[in-house]
Amino acid sequence: MRIISDAWHSRELPHGVVAAIGNFDGIHRGQQAIFSRIIALAVEKDLQSVVVTFEPHPVAVLRPEEAPARLTTLEQKTRLLDELGVDVLAVVSFTAEFSQTPAEVFVEQFLHQKLGVDEIVVGSQFAFGRQRQGDLELLERMASRLGFAVRGIEEVEFRGEPVSSTRIRRAVRVGNVEKANAMLGRAYSIRGRVSRGKGRGKTLGWPTINIEPQSDLLPADGVYVTKVVLAQFASSRGCVTNIGCRPTFPNSPRRVVESHILDFDQEVYGAEVELYFLERLRDERAFPSAEALAEQIAQDVAEGREYLAGDRCLLERAAADE
Repeated sequence: MRIISDAWHSRELPHGVVAAIGNFDGIHRGQQAIFSRIIALAVEKDLQSVVVTFEPHPVAVLRPEEAPARLTTLEQKTRLLDELGVDVLAVVSFTAEFSQTPAEVFVEQFLHQKLGVDEIVVGSQFAFGRQRQGDLELLERMASRLGFAVRGIEEVEFRGEPVSSTRIRRAVRVGNVEKANAMLGRAYSIRGRVSRGKGRGKTLGWPTINIEPQSDLLPADGVYVTKVVLAQFASSRGCVTNIGCRPTFPNSPRRVVESHILDFDQEVYGAEVELYFLERLRDERAFPSAEALAEQIAQDVAEGREYLAGDRCLLERAAADE
């Protein structure tokens, strides 16, 4: 997939495309329906599929105190779109100045003149442009004048309500990663770097890696079955992860993410990792002694092994939950 940064000013944009426009935080199942459509249409018309997105999130520029915690970093979004088969990612730098661009100007100058868009695919509730004045109706009106097609995609539902980034954030915040994953169509993940901890896990007989998260949104404090991908290894490895302040030990106020990787004993300090959350096992809680905590970790690891041994495809789970 080709990536075009600062696409609004770029002179290297493709011309003659099928495009999708939006923030697309999460690359969830509703958004995936849009991407599948533009890819199929692009193949049918022998054109390129282009996803136009904005960076940073517009709310982070216009009302930073209200900015949502992002489900995906730009790096994660890029990888996911590449895996889906999108040809081009056009990243529009969202600034205070750009926010004043009327929707009509964006459509005519960028989508029509610069990209030469043949067809635009958006969600049925899509809105864009200054004060979100652009919508499906405006696109359809301009399409008849400028000579491109517009297609609105109905929202994908989960448990009777539309899948949305907002619903997924709520699920992650309370630790309901199974629900979040069903709406994402994959496991929710965070990126980070392995840092040195205090070595308490090792003294308990359960060595862990400490992860300094780069992602905005962590699941609620608790213990989870997870998988981790380390930069130097191609495959994922099962693990059990604790998020919290380690209440069994005094003077541990800082929230940490620490994972015991199953059947693994290698030095990985400084490594870049991606951690995937599969299931929540329990709340984080204080134990009367280090020995009691070690016994509980043994139970957590046993449950984690059992879960991983019988792990089913997340998409099958999502379908079963609907």
